[in-house]
Amino acid sequence: MFLSAKTFFQLSLLLLLSAMGPIQVQADDDDFILDVMPAILSGVKPLPVPIDFKVQLPSHTPINSYTVELTRWNIPNDGRNSVATTNGLQAALDWADAEGFNQVIIPNGQYLLGKYGNAIYQQGLDLHSNMRLVLSSNTVLRMAANDKWNYCVLRVSGEQNVTIQGGTIVGDRATHQYVPRGSDGGTAHDEGHGICIWSNSQRVLVEDMVIRDLTGDGLLLLDEATDITIRNNNIFNNRRQGVSLVGSLRVLIENNEIHHIKGTSPQFGIDIEGAGRRDRDIVIRKNYFHHNRGGDIVSSTGRNTFIIDNVMEQGVGNTYVDGPIVTWHKTSHVIAHNRITMLSRSVNGLLGYIQYSRGGPKGHNEVTYVHDNVCNGCGMYMYKSADADIRRNIWSGYFLALNEFDNAVVIDNQTSTHPDPGSPRYCWSYRIRRTTGRAEGNTHNGEPVVLPLSSAPWTTPCLR
Repeated sequence: MFLSAKTFFQLSLLLLLSAMGPIQVQADDDDFILDVMPAILSGVKPLPVPIDFKVQLPSHTPINSYTVELTRWNIPNDGRNSVATTNGLQAALDWADAEGFNQVIIPNGQYLLGKYGNAIYQQGLDLHSNMRLVLSSNTVLRMAANDKWNYCVLRVSGEQNVTIQGGTIVGDRATHQYVPRGSDGGTAHDEGHGICIWSNSQRVLVEDMVIRDLTGDGLLLLDEATDITIRNNNIFNNRRQGVSLVGSLRVLIENNEIHHIKGTSPQFGIDIEGAGRRDRDIVIRKNYFHHNRGGDIVSSTGRNTFIIDNVMEQGVGNTYVDGPIVTWHKTSHVIAHNRITMLSRSVNGLLGYIQYSRGGPKGHNEVTYVHDNVCNGCGMYMYKSADADIRRNIWSGYFLALNEFDNAVVIDNQTSTHPDPGSPRYCWSYRIRRTTGRAEGNTHNGEPVVLPLSSAPWTTPCLR
């Protein structure tokens, strides 16, 4: 039997490590070295459950490339005449698609986009299936000032196998006209997006871009967007969100910097909020979040969602409204290996992670795993729900709290008193009320803390 060099190495590695105790291999073979080897070398424990899906990337091989001819299509590249620019670039994209080109390059320049779509929508560019759109390093696509509630600088609607790469997308945040909406007088105008991916679009990659200054979100995924990868982007200064997932399946968001989201609620780096749609099989990893007003990640509908190995910092001069990580009790997440820093209280206090509950049954039997997180100046709280596995976290300066919770596993966690004498202090290092489950190996300020959880609901006394 012939083994490839990669397979031989993997088998050798598994045999070598077997003596070190159990290891957990990700289902994605291509990420074997990236995901397993760094964890082993750094002594970090693996994920509590494997990532059991693979996000498919688009393919554009062999490359048949076309560079947009500005003169041919009457396209200004000096930041003027949005209608001519939009019409010209759209014509070039349509022609390239009809001629069988699968890569279109927009040369360096300032391109002002936007024309009338309908009464509430300002139209940008629509992309085609089986196309790689490359923006040159000094290419800027800028939405012209408008008074519309909705716009997409780039839109992928019902398309497949699409890549958007490089350059900069800029919204009209600074020049937008917030005209009251006729139906209700609202002026939020929070649906102006950099990139819209919706209507069952599949296999879409967005990478190496700057996406900023939108009246709504940097990216919006909507209505069964499937196999979407968002990586290596700088997303900032948008009013509503960095990335919104509103009906999505198999999504990878990694190695992005998402920051300075502020203007209109919810104001999160990433918001998973299906509004009756499903959001499932999502990986959010190795991103850097900072200076986001609402918080960094909020999920009201995410299922089988992995929030792993991210850095989340409140940022000097910023005050969180909700906090770094917020989930709701009818979701299921793996929250692991994140490093979270809070400098001041949100409306929830110094909570790096909070799971909200609307009360009533959880609606599924999936477990929320909270493993190996380091929270500087903050703690965590879950209430009126069930099924959590909480292990080896370090909660510095606040408490670990569970309230009216069934089946909580609480093992080897550390809490400590905040070193600042002026900070709020509580006598509860572990605040537990009417909770069942099991606990062992937990400490506060280095001293053991006994939490006699069992099948009978238990409430803690004051534990300093």
